[in-house]
Amino acid sequence: MDKYGDWLIMAIAGVLVSIWLYGAFYRWLHAPATMNKVKLGKGGAIAEDDEHVQLLERNGYRVVSGKHVIPIPVELDDAPLGKGTRIFIDYIAEMDHLTYIVKTARERMPMDWTASGLRDRLLIYALLLPDCAGVLYVDPKGNLIRKITFDIAD
Repeated sequence: MDKYGDWLIMAIAGVLVSIWLYGAFYRWLHAPATMNKVKLGKGGAIAEDDEHVQLLERNGYRVVSGKHVIPIPVELDDAPLGKGTRIFIDYIAEMDHLTYIVKTARERMPMDWTASGLRDRLLIYALLLPDCAGVLYVDPKGNLIRKITFDIAD
């Protein structure tokens, strides 16, 4: 009897380990190939007298970091194209345990408030940081904060 009891325990342990390994392999196999998410560092310093930060804080947001620069190497015909390019995130803000990417208004680059205009200017941020709840567009001159979200099917 002792011999069969040991066998049964080893068989059950083997089945459980096999199920766990199968689940891990299945998740790895079905994860998107471009699952490399950008991890932001601390970001730049936040100036207390910055009008963007003050507008966000007056509206209940908490600015958690300043400017982030994300370098992106670019290749053309398998050769590096200069130093590549960069994407700038002005601030990262939080409200109600949700994280938002903040872009500030620029006079020389007015926003086109159409679906295609928002896609062209802001979709890259939603794709770059999919865990964020959306993009906040801050215009202190107009005393305006607009929240833009993209519903991208998984």
